[in-house]
Amino acid sequence: MARGDELRDVMRRHPAGVAVVTVDLDGERLGTTVGSLVSAALEPPLVAVSVSRHAALHELLRAAGGFAVSLLAASQAPLAQHFARGVPPIAMWHGIDARDGARGPLLEGAVGWLECALEGELAAGDHTLFLGGVERVEHGADEPPLLRLGGEYRSA
Repeated sequence: MARGDELRDVMRRHPAGVAVVTVDLDGERLGTTVGSLVSAALEPPLVAVSVSRHAALHELLRAAGGFAVSLLAASQAPLAQHFARGVPPIAMWHGIDARDGARGPLLEGAVGWLECALEGELAAGDHTLFLGGVERVEHGADEPPLLRLGGEYRSA
């Protein structure tokens, strides 16, 4: 079986869209950057996202019963870095331009937003694959998306 570092090295050659997944449970708001968001089905509309079991967001997402997704624009690499660093909750939202969504904060300037009800989950090694039923979609900025390729953020 291949090692995790081997998988990471080869997957860095394949571009992935970058998004921030957020939750809000009774005023406790968290977000994390992901490159694992995929469209899972159109009927019904479903997406899936992989979240580390060690991420602060993991248990909060489960308890919240849903999540929001901001699909980042190419100009939003600093936001991707901010939410990828594991910023302490008290500082996470300082200076961040976001608006309230039904399932979590929505980051302004994104190319689109999804609001999802938690439909299921699957243990996947040191991560959990969360399946979200898409309740609402919204188009955002008309600019290229942010991608991750070769371990760096790039424009499409």
